[in-house]
Amino acid sequence: MRILTPSSIAPLAAPALALALAFAAQPSQAATAPPTASTAPGEPRGLAAAFGNTIKAFYTDGRFQRLWLKPDGSWEAIGRRGKWSAGHWTQKGADKVCLKQSKPFAFPFGYCTDFPADGHVGAVWTSRSMEGDPIQVTVVKGIEKPQGERPQGEKP
Repeated sequence: MRILTPSSIAPLAAPALALALAFAAQPSQAATAPPTASTAPGEPRGLAAAFGNTIKAFYTDGRFQRLWLKPDGSWEAIGRRGKWSAGHWTQKGADKVCLKQSKPFAFPFGYCTDFPADGHVGAVWTSRSMEGDPIQVTVVKGIEKPQGERPQGEKP
């Protein structure tokens, strides 16, 4: 029986799992700016701020990953290498999201990570990638999906 360790599964991990690990690599440091035109008091906070928007993780090599959470508990992502993945998410407490990948293959376990309870469109926090590299994570207004590309197996 082979024991799974982070280093043994890293080459197999899908882009969204890498994003989840990046969120969890260190405690979130959500931007807590006073309300402005882009962060009005009535705007959603926490995971609700992600619905209809894009969670984006920027890497030091200039590339980024995108993740989209849907209110029905599903998610889709495209990694910094252009690979699509999808699965289901659940909320744990006020400031954690747990991701379980099902496409393009079912990953053998889920991962729970911090998502700032006061997160909002425009919030930025620092984390680390799966490889331990520093990244910046933000919530961007709107759905930023590449034009003409579809998840693996999805028909036009």
